[in-house]
Amino acid sequence: MIDYDKVLSDKIKKIKPSGIRKFFDIAGTMENVISLGVGEPDFQTPWAVRKAAIQTLEKRRIIYSANKGLEQLRVEISKYLHKKHSIEYDSQGEIIVTVGGSEAIDISIRGVIDPGDEVLIVEPCFVCYAPLVQLAGGIPVSVPTKIENNFKLTVKDLSGKITDKTKLLILPFPNNPTGAIMTRKDLEPIAELLKDTNILILSDEIYSELTYGRKHCSIIELDGMKERTILVNGFSKAFAMTGWRLGYVTAPSPIIDQIIKIHQYAIMCSPTVSQYAAIEALSSCEAEVQKMVDEYNIRRRFLVSELNRIGLECFKPEGAFYVFPSIKSTGLSSEEFCERLLFEENVAVVPGDAFGESGEGYIRISYAYSLKHLMEAVKRIETFVNRVNGEIKNERNEA
Repeated sequence: MIDYDKVLSDKIKKIKPSGIRKFFDIAGTMENVISLGVGEPDFQTPWAVRKAAIQTLEKRRIIYSANKGLEQLRVEISKYLHKKHSIEYDSQGEIIVTVGGSEAIDISIRGVIDPGDEVLIVEPCFVCYAPLVQLAGGIPVSVPTKIENNFKLTVKDLSGKITDKTKLLILPFPNNPTGAIMTRKDLEPIAELLKDTNILILSDEIYSELTYGRKHCSIIELDGMKERTILVNGFSKAFAMTGWRLGYVTAPSPIIDQIIKIHQYAIMCSPTVSQYAAIEALSSCEAEVQKMVDEYNIRRRFLVSELNRIGLECFKPEGAFYVFPSIKSTGLSSEEFCERLLFEENVAVVPGDAFGESGEGYIRISYAYSLKHLMEAVKRIETFVNRVNGEIKNERNEA
């Protein structure tokens, strides 16, 4: 009989499963659960996008595309980025269309990291960065951000982590899970610190359209930063196109020339139907996106107000569609809080430590769900918090 423990990759065995999916999978086996754990917009993909996909199927334009993606889509991405950031990207040599933002992150990391290279990862952050760095043979180096700085990256946070082995900085703003953003003023000292180094930046801007009261600023807009930045974005969040699995990576051509090799051999090309749909999304759906942002803003304000009211101190996010309240007042760890909330009140949220050690003491709640669901969830969370506070009071009285 085969010994699987001996034949499976030791590198893979050491990587932990996603902390987000753990609670989502448990919730899927239960009834009457309000699941606020996954960043899945509850809006339909705009009709114009769906119609473009239908027309693509009817015209049977479902053959392989070029490895880098349809030229028409790459042109639209170039126009879109110029409109948003006043930065020019060559559609021929500086853009690759990928299977979601996830593939874009993966091939970008693998394309620049050699074994032993250190990668600075701003935390709390999305769960995939550190495992992908490890798979590439790199060394993840956590750069924790703090609530007192509104979860922004500061030069003080960053400078002490840089060594002669540092190859890449992963800059995830607007941030998942905190909802923090970086303004131009925030980014300028970071750019100044890096400008005379060989450190590259991977800027994950998948939530760039989802900001509230302030336009997103990308680090590529700062002098000298485009030449060292790999920008990752996609269609899942802003255009409610999660299942379409489409993203893109833009970078200087010497970087693109290398990471396209990984894309060629591992993926070949992104789904053609999704690519034609994305052309329509970029060219005609700005108003639809704004409607979604306006609705998210209503939910954001509601959740922040209600969570603070029930005693879970909550930072006011300025981007994405998550809140990241502190649960330290309950005396429970993030894992304990989420497990008990799920089994006692049938509400699924994600423990903050799933996003790095600095997330301990927090939970992530997604507001990519209807206001009706959020209102019911808050009622259940309040019942649970009151119960836990009662337990703490009883323990003190007994002591």
